[in-house]
Amino acid sequence: MTTNAELLARRQAAVPRGVNTAHAVFAARALNAEIWDVEGKRYIDFVGGIGVQNTGHRHPKVVKAIETALGQTIHTAFQVNAYESYITLAEKLNALAPIEGPAKTLFFSTGAEAVENAVKIARYATKRSAVISFSGAFHGRTMYTMALTGKVVPYKAGFGDMPAGVYRLPFPVESHGHTAADSLAALDNLFKFDLEPSRVAAIIIEPVQGEGGFYTAPFEFLRTLRSICDRHGILLIADEIQSGFARTGRLFAIEHSGVKPDLITTAKSLAGGMPLSGVIGRASIMDAPEAGGLGGTYAGNPLACAAGLAVVEIIKDEKILEKSVALGDKLKARLKQMSMRNDLPPMDDIRGLGAMVAFDIVTSRGSQEPDGERTKKLMSEALKRGLILLTCGLYGNGVRVLVPITVEDKVLDEGLAILEDALKAVA
Repeated sequence: MTTNAELLARRQAAVPRGVNTAHAVFAARALNAEIWDVEGKRYIDFVGGIGVQNTGHRHPKVVKAIETALGQTIHTAFQVNAYESYITLAEKLNALAPIEGPAKTLFFSTGAEAVENAVKIARYATKRSAVISFSGAFHGRTMYTMALTGKVVPYKAGFGDMPAGVYRLPFPVESHGHTAADSLAALDNLFKFDLEPSRVAAIIIEPVQGEGGFYTAPFEFLRTLRSICDRHGILLIADEIQSGFARTGRLFAIEHSGVKPDLITTAKSLAGGMPLSGVIGRASIMDAPEAGGLGGTYAGNPLACAAGLAVVEIIKDEKILEKSVALGDKLKARLKQMSMRNDLPPMDDIRGLGAMVAFDIVTSRGSQEPDGERTKKLMSEALKRGLILLTCGLYGNGVRVLVPITVEDKVLDEGLAILEDALKAVA
């Protein structure tokens, strides 16, 4: 039997350290919200491949869709020989996305590709080049998306100068000292001192930040951004790569605010684990680039598109949106109970929209001072007990929960019990 230790040694010898692995546990198989490692140990998965498994690992409908597609074709390149699954999935997303007027969708393979191409489309459509993003944002690890990302370590450190034309505003998180009014004042100052609005192609924002800490952008703030963009001819891009596809109780998190962006980037849970991302946008904007200006060899792979169609069906047929709301309520209620116990570490700011839930570990009760070291210990203690967790936030003290929305009640309860035990162990 291959062991985790053996695979870790091989991984360290063969794979660069730059791609980090949070836990030295090597998966052999997975189903819904459970993973078994190569040694046969079972884990409850509260990470879901970083928000990829909203409909669970190996959902039977996703598996069947991939198997059926596999019997037809694996790859032709959509730019050479198109296929129906790509078009059908685009049609469904065009109808479902909160876009004003007719919409069109373009597929890629990764979230970073989707963001890069959303910016390309915005720049082509507006004939402008500047883009505004926010502190704490995560938009990818390619050179341009790294520039958009609002965190230096580990994403930017050591990689040299970032691409020009990216400007940053504070994301409104009151516990970090930035209100929505502060962020809007910063935008006003940016327009006064550094950047005329007529140079701005787009403002890109995560309606709920992912890596940045699971902070929800205030709805009124999003509505104000929409009006500012309209006033100045700026496009609004909603990055829904982590917050989309039912995680927050809506198909896209920005729907909670009533705002209709010009472009939406999506990936992660779009295809139930298959590599698929997309840009959905107003048809007139999406059609701006010339033929050949967009695409990619593997973009919109037929197996991934088939999986995406299955995910859309699952969300509707299994009432995943309603389940997300109920799951989020249960998670926050249980975490609130834990936070009131004196035998557990100080927990602060239990937050979340739908089932996109997080909490912070702090140094003392009533304080907001982050305790990153104890949070690391919590990850380790949880893993020993069979629970996979992941941190988030600028200070490494946020614990995010991205358990599959399809998780069975008994598995969820078991996972929360393990979390409670692990918290007690690091108290």
